[in-house]
Amino acid sequence: MTDTTETYDVVVVGGGPAGSTAALDLARAGRSVLLLERGGRIKPCGGAIPPALIAEFAIPDALLVARARAARMISPGNRAVDMPIEGGFVGMVDREHFDEWLRRRAETAGARRRTGTFQALDRDGGGISLVRYAIRDDEGTRACLVRARAVIGADGANSAVAKQAIPGAEKVRHVFAYHEIVRSPDPGDGFDPTRCDVIYRGTVSPDFYGWVFPHGATTSIGTGSAHKGFAIRPATALLRQSLGLDQAETVRREGAPIPMRPLPRWENGRDVLLAGDAAGVVAPASGEGIYYAMTGGRLAAQAVDVYLATGNSAALKEARRNFMRAHGRVFWVLGMMQRFWYASDRRRERFVSICRDPDVQRLTWQSYMHKKLVRSNPIAHVRIFFKDLAHLLGLVAP
Repeated sequence: MTDTTETYDVVVVGGGPAGSTAALDLARAGRSVLLLERGGRIKPCGGAIPPALIAEFAIPDALLVARARAARMISPGNRAVDMPIEGGFVGMVDREHFDEWLRRRAETAGARRRTGTFQALDRDGGGISLVRYAIRDDEGTRACLVRARAVIGADGANSAVAKQAIPGAEKVRHVFAYHEIVRSPDPGDGFDPTRCDVIYRGTVSPDFYGWVFPHGATTSIGTGSAHKGFAIRPATALLRQSLGLDQAETVRREGAPIPMRPLPRWENGRDVLLAGDAAGVVAPASGEGIYYAMTGGRLAAQAVDVYLATGNSAALKEARRNFMRAHGRVFWVLGMMQRFWYASDRRRERFVSICRDPDVQRLTWQSYMHKKLVRSNPIAHVRIFFKDLAHLLGLVAP
């Protein structure tokens, strides 16, 4: 059975934070929107969201399963450096419930939701996009077809929309992330439900880091790496054992690729635009993606809305331009930091030592919380520069 009767202003493929945000904003703008979500998948994610996201996207307190008020950086030599958050917190969410809430909000605003698997993009005789997808139910698999004036691909790092519509999208490199959700142990014995632990150790990841992020009743323990030969599941088991969490009950296991850098092009020059992981907007070094996904989804919605109003496909380019104008410098700095400091355990040891510095801690949290590089204290930046230089030259002990 094939359904060819529906026509939408926009079909959004992917119902994660990017796709749900784009669908919400376009529905609120009065556009007819189909939000196509594959369903049955929870992305592996530490679940950290900064205050900037909570404020900009009106996230209710009820979605926060925990509030982290410090981070602990753990070096290869097992040295721990605590970084308290002065006067603030990092919100923690469970992606299973957070993503579904975002989808429901978009639906309430007027977007139509459908659970199905995207298959292909075609065009009708008039050049309008045809989105083919499949729905599976008790009666079997049903092929569906809808027309769309514009398509937003927010279907993850291995985006099928990107591979079909955006030149060069298939060449993007990825980090593979994996985590295990466990029942949170009782506080004490090294576990703090208000602290995120970040572990820099080559046995945990040769090019990224391991994490322990509390989610209230559960905790995310995981790692990631771009090295194809790295055994990520045994590394996670070793991490759990080293932290005394190997006996905690495992609730679920999840893995997925994460893009390493923004794609050089997000649109096809006609009517297709990418957002979220499909566009590659995951921060280097930290792996933070939720804020950047939702920001990218909002910018995609704005660009598509202008395109629909004017018919000028050049408007679609503005999504990437505006994103890189706001966050490109941060991504560049984080990328340089990851390539240098994560290159060996010797450098990781020095990197964790740098994190002891009060200036580093203050500027790090200010930048993270407000999602921009801090320029208000040039003297502190100068001090950090010379301290980093001393570490690079080995003039101070790690």
